[in-house]
Amino acid sequence: MLKGTEADSVKHQDGTQSLLEGFREHGRGFEDFVYAYPVLSRRARGLSLGLNLSPHKACNFDCLYCQVDRSVPGKTKTVSMELLETELSALLELTLSGEIFKVGKFTSAPEGLRRLNDIALSGDGEPTSEPVFEEVCQLLARFKEEGKIPKDTKLVVITNATRFHLEKVERGLQMLDPHEGEVWAKLDAGTEEYYQKVDLSKVPFERVIENLVLIASRRPVKVQTLFFEMEGEGPDARELDAYCSILEKMLVAGGKILEVQLHTVARDPKNHVALPLVSEELEGYAEMLRKRTGLEVSVYPGLRG
Repeated sequence: MLKGTEADSVKHQDGTQSLLEGFREHGRGFEDFVYAYPVLSRRARGLSLGLNLSPHKACNFDCLYCQVDRSVPGKTKTVSMELLETELSALLELTLSGEIFKVGKFTSAPEGLRRLNDIALSGDGEPTSEPVFEEVCQLLARFKEEGKIPKDTKLVVITNATRFHLEKVERGLQMLDPHEGEVWAKLDAGTEEYYQKVDLSKVPFERVIENLVLIASRRPVKVQTLFFEMEGEGPDARELDAYCSILEKMLVAGGKILEVQLHTVARDPKNHVALPLVSEELEGYAEMLRKRTGLEVSVYPGLRG
């Protein structure tokens, strides 16, 4: 019998109550798997199979809202492509046969969410930083060509936008482009000061901005943003103005933004300085973004509903 953490699972049998409780769990353990894990995802509106390319837990960001406990050693320092392929194949078989929905908390998933939406490169660090990134992209493209992954299943790279300027990263993304590839790029701030306060990175914010402009000019992107309460308040008007200016810069340069995914804290972070915004605040931010930029903004509430 399967055990472990079936992350982001839905707890309500009839599907009529809020799904939020199920989305609060976001562990990356499944059986004794090291790299592959299933997630019932809010953004995917269905099942997402994650590939953790950073089981060592190293990352070039240290976001205040991150739920990864980096004080606990990771499972391994390297990625075995052979094991990763084996785990992904096993999860695909479970998912496409429907057997996954007979396991643990996945049994309570509403019928409307019992679908494979995507395979996501994400995990406990920045996936594009990993030496195997290009090789994993090649593997996913091959699985698509061989019919092991359905044609309409998206191949998503969830990234902090720090490495789009590197040729090897672009080569990997190009492999995914013909196969429903998508880039979900992080932007949590408008200014260097706020960026360093919330994302805590040695990568200059200007590099992130330049990369966002670059990637949006090469392929359509989704911008993922997490706003939260810190020291009693969320981002102020000055910060929001600067944030919107970055989105506008991407558009003026000819880039295409499919949507902005606006989040707040939905799972307990390791740093409890980061608190969730209430839904009304988050919706207020979203409406301001829509009016200012004309972009589609999807809202994902947090722990405070």
